[in-house]
This record gives sequence, structure tokens and C-alpha cells, in this order.
Amino acid sequence: MKWILGTLALLILGLVLKLSLLVYAMYVLLGILLLSRFFTRTWTEKILVRRITGGDVFEIGESTEVTVEVENRGPLTVPWLIMEDSLPREVLTQMPHRVRVDGDRVELAGLKRGEVNSLSYTVTFLMRGYYQLGPMQLETGDVFGLHRRFRVAGEPHFAMVMPKVLSLQGYNLASRRPMGEIRVVHRLFEDPTRLAGVRPYQQGDPLNRIHWRATARTGQIHSRIYETSRVAGATFLLDFHTQSYQGGSGTMSAELAIVTVASLANAVYLMGQQIGFISNGRDAADRIREEGWQGEFRKRSDAQQRASDPLENDRLRPVRVETRKGLEKLSQILETLARLEHTDGLEFSEMLTAVISRIPRDATVVPVLRQVTPTVALALGELVKRGFLVTAVIVNVGTEIPEWSHPPEWAGLLLAQGIDFRLVNSEESIRELCMEAIVR
Repeated sequence: MKWILGTLALLILGLVLKLSLLVYAMYVLLGILLLSRFFTRTWTEKILVRRITGGDVFEIGESTEVTVEVENRGPLTVPWLIMEDSLPREVLTQMPHRVRVDGDRVELAGLKRGEVNSLSYTVTFLMRGYYQLGPMQLETGDVFGLHRRFRVAGEPHFAMVMPKVLSLQGYNLASRRPMGEIRVVHRLFEDPTRLAGVRPYQQGDPLNRIHWRATARTGQIHSRIYETSRVAGATFLLDFHTQSYQGGSGTMSAELAIVTVASLANAVYLMGQQIGFISNGRDAADRIREEGWQGEFRKRSDAQQRASDPLENDRLRPVRVETRKGLEKLSQILETLARLEHTDGLEFSEMLTAVISRIPRDATVVPVLRQVTPTVALALGELVKRGFLVTAVIVNVGTEIPEWSHPPEWAGLLLAQGIDFRLVNSEESIRELCMEAIVR
């Protein structure tokens, strides 16, 4: 547009001053500009992009080859075309790297009518996540460089990398605060299918507890006594707020927290118990469905920024997998963990307030945290007061095992609320997580 406005200004000046040579030159330049805009628009609109990848679900360390075919379906030859397949900038720049790319994602080529050019590279996934491969950024223009046009083409492909699952040694149900099943003596958890005996009627016993045969035989009203049911399985609460993972070890602590939840959920599932998951993080798939990606840009910098920059992450609705038994629930939890992103929305205590009515009482509540603040400790203490069994797991990479005779501040906060806890500072400590309790 600047070239056209400048040409028109010089043309008007030439006409006013009757400079025939300048007028002729401006007419020629104006024609070239208009033709270049027409041709570049025609070239870009007639380019078709196809993406070929090796799958959708991967394990950490696996690789996939990405092939992008660019075909010129227009009637004209494209003299030059810059093809660049985009990847989110943070996955390439974050330390440690989340992916490794082998091969060129950028290529300059000319395309004849009907010609197909292929661009190939290999992506190795180094960490769990939900990765966007593409779209492709196309740039072309006239041979004089007077006009350029940009376009984003070819829908991106999304690869889900599952979290690491470790086998746990000595999964112990006999500890004082096991992350498994324990006896509960509250009537709320009595099992009406398991009769333990009868006793004389007590005021307040409902009619459906009366044992009519014993009453008729003895002449006095008797009530049934049921065996207490068991607290079985676990509901995992993961704090994934951005502020909780600041600092040098924040990224590694976040990934270790993911591995902790995945490994514990797998162990509880293998025991045939129910499992559930709640987090204040954000599901990347939900974000993409809500915000999508845009396909037309005026400048190359706009295309690069839109394809690379993270979007708003102030999610205010917790991610939740209902507590139930079965392989389907384990798969849902692992897939959710693979896609989970940090968020600036709900803090952990706010999330507890929002979901406490949906946490089942017949499963151990296992909060997985990096930081324990007085607010978080009070929120967990409220769960204990309401009759929930709570065992906290504190995850922080590089933290030394403290001297428990003089517990650190965060441990004191949990102990004050009557909450048992475990400390995880490495993958090896996850394997030994259930061998013994820290607080006896």
C-alpha cells in the first residue's frame, strides 16, 4: 500500500509539473504494482498444503516424522515461495527442552504449475505434553520484491505425549494413613449387604434397621448391626497454578508432580480400587477447542506470533475426572495429565472450595503440592474436619530430606491440621513413596 500511495503522489506531481518521463515511469510502476498484487494473491490462494505424521499418541522419548506436501494447483508458476512449518516457541526455548527437532522446517523453493514440494523433519518428544505441529507459514511475492503476501495453511496436527508411570515398591495398606483402603467406623459407611449381628433397639434407629425376626422371637425390638464399609481408592488433587512452580526447579517439579499422580493412580488401579483426579490446571485440548487458530495474516510477524505465543490461561473451572473404578478412568487421568498446562486462574484453596461437594467420602484424598501455605493447610484441614481421609504429597525437586525432629514450616502447617504427608524430591523417591509413612 505504501508503494501505491507513493506512486500515485509522484504521478500527480508529474501531471501537475508536466514531467512526461516521470508520468510514464509512474504509470509503468503502478501497473507493475497492481499486477504483482494480483499474481501474489493468485499464487497463495492456489497453494494446497497436506500434512502427514506418524500418529497421535506417543511415549516420552519416541519420535515421529512430519512430512508437509505443498502443491501448486494454480495456472501460474510461483517464482519463489518460503515454506516454514511452525512449532510453539516455548517447546523449543524452554530449558530443559521439551522436544528435539532434526531436519529443516524452513525451505525456499519455486513451484511450477502442478508441482509438489515436500518438506520433512523429525520431532523427538523429550517430555510429556500436548504439542501442536504446524500450521505452515507461506510467504511469496513478485520478482521485484515490491509486494509480499503471507498465508498460514494446512491445519496443525496435535501429538499427545503420555506421562511416565513408575512402578511403586511395597504399596502398603497397613500404614497409619495409607493411600489405599482403611476401616471406617462412621455409620455413613456401613455396608447394608454385610450383616454383623443384632442389638437392642436404640432411640433414633430407622425402621429399615429393625430385625423383625429377632423382635418377634424375643418380644423386644432389636436392630441390625452392619459391618463398616471401607474407604477404598483415592482422589488426587493436583495444584498446577503458575505461581506454585516459580523458580529454577519449577519446571522439573511440575513434571515430577505429574509423574507422582500418574504412578499413584496406576498403583491404586492395579489394586482394583477407584481413582479420580481434580486439578486447577488447564486442559490444552479444551483451550484449543475454545480459541482455535487463525489462518490469515497481513504480516509475517503476525503469523509467527500467533502460531508461537501462548494464549490466555486464566481458567476458572477445575479439570476433573470422576472417581470410579476401571481402566477407562485410569486412561482418562493419564490423558488429562498429558495435556495439563499451568494456569493463572484458580488457586488451590479456591479449587477446593469449588469441588469439595463433588469429592467422594469413600476414597482417600491425596493432594499433590509443591508449596504449602497457611491458606492451603487450612483448606485441607477443613477436609479433615468434614470426615475426609487426607494424605498429602509434597513435590519439590532437589529438596533435601529435613530433620523430622525439627520439621520445616510447611510440615508444621500440615501437622497442625492433623494431616499425614510424604515428601517427593526425585523419581526414586516416588518408587519408595508407599513403603512407609513419614509421620507415625
